[in-house]
Amino acid sequence: MTDTVDSAKRSEIMSRIRSRDTKPEMVVRRAAHRLGFRFRLHRRDLPGSPDLVFPRHRAVIMVHGCFWHRHPGCRLASTPKSRRSYWKAKFRGNVVRDRRSESALVELGWRVLVIWECETKDKAEVAERIREFLAPLSATPPETSGDG
Repeated sequence: MTDTVDSAKRSEIMSRIRSRDTKPEMVVRRAAHRLGFRFRLHRRDLPGSPDLVFPRHRAVIMVHGCFWHRHPGCRLASTPKSRRSYWKAKFRGNVVRDRRSESALVELGWRVLVIWECETKDKAEVAERIREFLAPLSATPPETSGDG
């Protein structure tokens, strides 16, 4: 099956796809902020330029689009019918890059949480996953008195 639009129109459509400030990313950012966690965005000095970086907790959250990052078993991870070999190579490269970035972060001592686009539909579940991921790290041990 061939593309239904010409290459100029396809280029225009593809140029509108954002990699930052996407709806799923905004859901995750709002949930983390509401829980009281503060973070940095897209630190380019870290492998994969993670979406949310919690330096104090040495933790990052990656928000992956199901289509682009190939969420296994997800209905949103469909493959276009035209130029299948191009898309398969593109998606394979994305997945390899994601694995490499995550491994590099772990080797540098960072904890990594991946939240998929389809998972952001349930905002309460997103908040719970973030809380479980970060809350144990934010608990500070009780101070001991020097009376002893």
